[in-house]
Amino acid sequence: MKRREAIELPAEEIEHQRVLMREFAALPDRPRTYCVVTYGCQMNAHDSETLEGMLSEMGMEKAESRETADFVIFNTCCVRDNAQRRALGNVVWLKELKKTRPELMVAVCGCMMQQPGMGEQILKQYPFVDLAFGTHNLYRFAQLMLQAVKSRRRVVEVLQEDEGSIPEELPVRRSSPYHAYITIMYGCNNFCSYCIVPYVRGRERSRASARILEEARMLHEQGVKEIMLLGQNVNSYGLDAEGELSFAQLLARLDEVGIERIRFMTSHPKDISDELIDVIAASRHICHALHLPVQHGNNRILQSMNRRYTRERYLERVAAIRAKVPDMSLTTDLIVGYPGESEEEFEDTCSLVSEVGYDSAFTFIYSPRVGTRAGDMPDQIPEEVSSRRIQKLIAIQKEITHRRYAGYIGQVHSVLVEEASKRDEHQMAGKNEYNITVNFPGTAELIGQIVRVRITSAGESTLRGERV
Repeated sequence: MKRREAIELPAEEIEHQRVLMREFAALPDRPRTYCVVTYGCQMNAHDSETLEGMLSEMGMEKAESRETADFVIFNTCCVRDNAQRRALGNVVWLKELKKTRPELMVAVCGCMMQQPGMGEQILKQYPFVDLAFGTHNLYRFAQLMLQAVKSRRRVVEVLQEDEGSIPEELPVRRSSPYHAYITIMYGCNNFCSYCIVPYVRGRERSRASARILEEARMLHEQGVKEIMLLGQNVNSYGLDAEGELSFAQLLARLDEVGIERIRFMTSHPKDISDELIDVIAASRHICHALHLPVQHGNNRILQSMNRRYTRERYLERVAAIRAKVPDMSLTTDLIVGYPGESEEEFEDTCSLVSEVGYDSAFTFIYSPRVGTRAGDMPDQIPEEVSSRRIQKLIAIQKEITHRRYAGYIGQVHSVLVEEASKRDEHQMAGKNEYNITVNFPGTAELIGQIVRVRITSAGESTLRGERV
């Protein structure tokens, strides 16, 4: 029996927060401009759009840069150590700026803040930070900001008990008028041994499908050409909710809305169902581009990672996808240097990459995360070994990408035009249906349109073409 764990925050609570936004806007002595600095995944990018929406309702305007802003907020990531160090390094950089501009306000939020003890660390080591909060209380941002400005004291709030709540109807300032994110679920139940996400984002909570469909229809009416559905594992959408649609059923309903392009990420390989593949194959608007993180090619490592599929099962799912959707573009995530990884086990990843033939891959050296099972494992791989391995893997994938992209030459693709080249205003760039950047001659009035482009050549990470 399914049951709904996620509970929408009461409408009165969201309205209360909006009242506080207006109260903040009326303050005579408050920051007037802001800069949001985002690290990490698309979920963080969408959270930043919500922050910007709230900041706009709070009477603030977007600054040209963080150097000129009255208020700078860092929306952080902690999935990998280098992302966390980069965020903290930039926060420290503002310490010097604040010496010359003491009125500057600095805030830190996001996944990094949700880690145990991080609130106390911010208070102790970063006394110039005015405001800090976690992922579960983002909706309380206006209340916390108002408290910080009115009291002239530091405010740190990292909640755990609200992780099952879903805020709706918060303002959003979208970064694009023709592309939009739609979060369909929050959190993750998979607890991969290397991953901190379930600990900082909480357990899986699905938004009501009626809410998602309503949002999609609104975006369609506003002229949005492409939506990206977001979740740590979109394939498990609805499993926490009694009587809710499955992800495949949700996709089928969204396909009927009429938005020209539908994308989604991220998919867990263990949950790729035949029903989902059939829906994609039959759809009119779902893009034939699937991000399917395999992480590793060796069964022992996959089991240690708690991925809950084998190499053989993954390859079987790839074969099933390509049987129904022959032109499907596949991308993936790969980890090298996982604790105890032998040379032979690393070679299994290399051979899997060659067998699948991904369009591209995101490759990472394993990053120990405090609080995860893998972080305490013995046999951590020396950095020089991991570096050598990842360079080999990158070289293999680079050759495959070159071959895959060359295969697109002569085809006509649909390209959503996003921007003009900074070096040549007569060169346009946008993403095709396979989520690959295509450059072609054009003019700025094409931005936001979907145009037909014949591919004429391939670069290392982009395609080039001409309008037809």
